Amino acid sequence: MTQMPAVKLDILSDPICPWCYIGKTHLDKALAEVPDHPFVIEWHPFQLNPDMPREGMDRRDYLERKFGGKEAAIKAYAPVVEHAEKAGLTINFEGMKRTPNTLDAHRLIHWAGIEGKQSQVVDALFKAYFVDARDIGGHAVLAEIAQDAGMDADVVSRLLEGDSDVQVIRDRDAHSRKMGVTSVPTFIVASQHAVPGAQPPELWKQVIEDILQQLKAEDGE
Repeated sequence: MTQMPAVKLDILSDPICPWCYIGKTHLDKALAEVPDHPFVIEWHPFQLNPDMPREGMDRRDYLERKFGGKEAAIKAYAPVVEHAEKAGLTINFEGMKRTPNTLDAHRLIHWAGIEGKQSQVVDALFKAYFVDARDIGGHAVLAEIAQDAGMDADVVSRLLEGDSDVQVIRDRDAHSRKMGVTSVPTFIVASQHAVPGAQPPELWKQVIEDILQQLKAEDGE
């Protein structure tokens, strides 16, 4: 029996984007239920707040600027809370004290990709921010996440202190915007089909089934 060819699934995401967290959870559920899926996944940078100060900012100030205050923010986040609960997630909004600039988190995801550890690092970043309410803009937090994923924390710390790959991340982010991406998560299947938003597991299972049928048909030709 010939092995099914791999199909690239590129995911544009930001680790402080709650819809990205929900979207990954839905995708993971579908992939777990269809273990012979053909996807090879790569994560790509897209900053929700590219103009955020490098040190991040107080979350209350951030919400005030973005939504006009806490009450407006609660209203804006209500659909997020609802969909997170449906996905079995609890987001610790109350515990969040700072909104980070995610440039350094994206650098870590980039380096993790070189070592084949992107999924672990992306998972850990989502958990650190949304569950543990940690500042994932902090270098110590990022180095700890790297170490837990099996990366060299000392090397990561040194890289974070410098400007390694800062421009690479900014260029990749800018390229995605130039290609028409305006929000995340955005999933790109086989470099052709864009699937925007936190889609339910059922949609992903259907996508996988359609791809598998197509690959089998091509294999039989």
